[in-house]
Amino acid sequence: MGLSRSAMPAKVQLLAVMAFALAMLFIENQIQRLEESRAKLELTIARHEVAEVEQRHSEDVGRESRARAEKDDTVVIYNRVPKTASTSFTNIAYDLCGKNGFHVLHINTTKNNPVMSLQDQVRFVRNVTSWKEMKPGFYHGHVAYLDFSKYGAAGKPMYINVVRDPIERLVSYYYFLRFGDDYRPALRRRKQGDKKTFDECVSSGGPDCAPDKLWLQIPFFCGHHPECWAAGSQWALQQAKYNLVNEYLLVGVTEELEDFVMILEAALPRFFRGALDLYRSVPSAEDNGQKAPRQRDNRQAAAVRHLENGE
Repeated sequence: MGLSRSAMPAKVQLLAVMAFALAMLFIENQIQRLEESRAKLELTIARHEVAEVEQRHSEDVGRESRARAEKDDTVVIYNRVPKTASTSFTNIAYDLCGKNGFHVLHINTTKNNPVMSLQDQVRFVRNVTSWKEMKPGFYHGHVAYLDFSKYGAAGKPMYINVVRDPIERLVSYYYFLRFGDDYRPALRRRKQGDKKTFDECVSSGGPDCAPDKLWLQIPFFCGHHPECWAAGSQWALQQAKYNLVNEYLLVGVTEELEDFVMILEAALPRFFRGALDLYRSVPSAEDNGQKAPRQRDNRQAAAVRHLENGE
């Protein structure tokens, strides 16, 4: 009798089995939903991570673009000293500007005076710094060094230049004034027709070969101060040396122009990529196509010693 009371009726057992089955189905359904939710969550996380990577990549690209834009803001000024192979070097810049994507601009001054008026100095600084359409830019001209920071310019250009043995430069310039060069053969030079040789000029004490003419390269590095143009000024010499060391990216020597071009290409590939190959592909032009051939004889050697000793 006690066994009969503890036994579960068949109907109740059936209901219990059905309830258990329904519970299992419910649990399995919930597990499946959780699996689907987990898959969706993982997909969302993956998409978010991809978006972050893409955003970081876009930011990196943006920084690189801004960096390139800043580099494209570069200005190089070649305040070229006359008769130092400056025309030959400038022609390299003209040949490379299209290929390397920069602008070449010639600095024209009033009456070709290397010293600008104060008004022109201010105007020049403003034009160079604000003329965005002409950047990156390579400016060249026979003009003395100009300190842009003196006029409150935010950025300073990079200066480069080339110097030459002073006597060789003077002799070259002496004959240039009389015979010109191959670049503008039709242009009548100031001393055209004067047949006096450099030796004869030195012997007679002519003004075109006076010892103070050897000073010309110093003011191009010293600047626009009147003292810079006073031949023999120790202040001008020291200022020129200071500017050369602190304000110039690179200064070459005419007699070693290939080395100058090679180093410049390595230092400024944005402008001068391919410069060395181009330089080597053209004939040497130390005197910029100067017409008058010069052979140094004993008389000219004596004239050079005369200038060196200041006799």
